[in-house]
Amino acid sequence: MPQNPYILKSLFDANKAWVDNVTDTDSAYFERLAKQQSPEYLWIGCSDSRVPANQITGLAPGEVFVHRNIANVVVHSDLNVLSVIQFAIEFIKVKHIMVVGHYGCSGVKASMDHQRLGLSDNWIRHVRDVGQKHAKYLDSLPSEHERHDKLCELNVIEQVVHVCQTSSVQEAWDRNQPLTVHGWAYGLKDGIARDLGISVTNPREMRSRYQAVIEKRYTVAD
Repeated sequence: MPQNPYILKSLFDANKAWVDNVTDTDSAYFERLAKQQSPEYLWIGCSDSRVPANQITGLAPGEVFVHRNIANVVVHSDLNVLSVIQFAIEFIKVKHIMVVGHYGCSGVKASMDHQRLGLSDNWIRHVRDVGQKHAKYLDSLPSEHERHDKLCELNVIEQVVHVCQTSSVQEAWDRNQPLTVHGWAYGLKDGIARDLGISVTNPREMRSRYQAVIEKRYTVAD
């Protein structure tokens, strides 16, 4: 059966309008863009369609290298994310890796609610592990909404540690390549990206940075 030529026509029209707008302002834009890719930033974020890396940071195409998956998880058995990290560090020479979660993340919510989603249950399990690790703190919070927000943040912090532990990052630090790993949380309701207070520039400070942010923000007072 032949395909309908009008399927997704609005997207192609929008693409053409965007190209026309860009080239009217800068006729050499795409020629210049095609010749190089040298971003300083690797963004590891959630697949959620409401969290676009370039728009949030105000960066143009070519200025941020992006990897996205459900709930911005970094797993040491995931060759996809490991390959992206290696490529970004060794070939593109990024100077910053940002792990960016967001409030209202449906993957994090699914981990809290023990929803059965099928194959993706195996992926969400990693977020559930974060929740179990910090269960004492999360259980002390007065509302489900607050627990959700804080688990979104804690998930980012744990994934920052996972990024720091990858062989690509460790090797970059061993050869004194400038590289900092950051943890951010993005607010869907206000569009603001928030620094979660964990930025790591070398392996010696990873544990102390992690402990400091956990003790300051995510520990139940005795």
